[in-house]
Amino acid sequence: MTTTTELSEMTGDYVLDSAHTRIGFVARAAMITKVRGQFDEFEGSAHLDGDDPAQSSAELTIQAKSVQTRNQRRDDHLRSNVFLDVDNRRTISFISIGVEQVDETNFKVTGDLTVRGVTKQVTVDFELTGAENDPRGRFRVGFHGKATINRKDWGVGWGRGVVSEKVTLDFDVAAIRQS
Repeated sequence: MTTTTELSEMTGDYVLDSAHTRIGFVARAAMITKVRGQFDEFEGSAHLDGDDPAQSSAELTIQAKSVQTRNQRRDDHLRSNVFLDVDNRRTISFISIGVEQVDETNFKVTGDLTVRGVTKQVTVDFELTGAENDPRGRFRVGFHGKATINRKDWGVGWGRGVVSEKVTLDFDVAAIRQS
């Protein structure tokens, strides 16, 4: 952590700062290279309880159509009914159901991840990367998180072996305290 702020000082309600947050993923393609992508449209909120992190919670809603990999043909394929089916399933969501403090700056956030209308539990490992007041006097926190999932658990298809079933979700989160 890049600050001397105590966890108890972080208690409050937060909203994601979408300009400084990245919701991304990495998957192996053609079994020889990694494809990196991200979602450009999302919103989220969290309640952080620095005195009792287990009482913290978070929610994230992603607009599935906002997927970007810097390749229009691939992005269109990801938006199709074979993968994300954005015409019928507009959002991807994560709602936490538990937070476990591992050590001073690391946490496991377990929640329900819904993709294509299928909900499964996922645990994301988060590290607190910073906490401080910004130049406008607003208190901000930063976290980095990762989780590896099997896309087929959510019915995200294309079983030809060209794209790995394992996908690493990658979160660089900046949030602003509202209260």
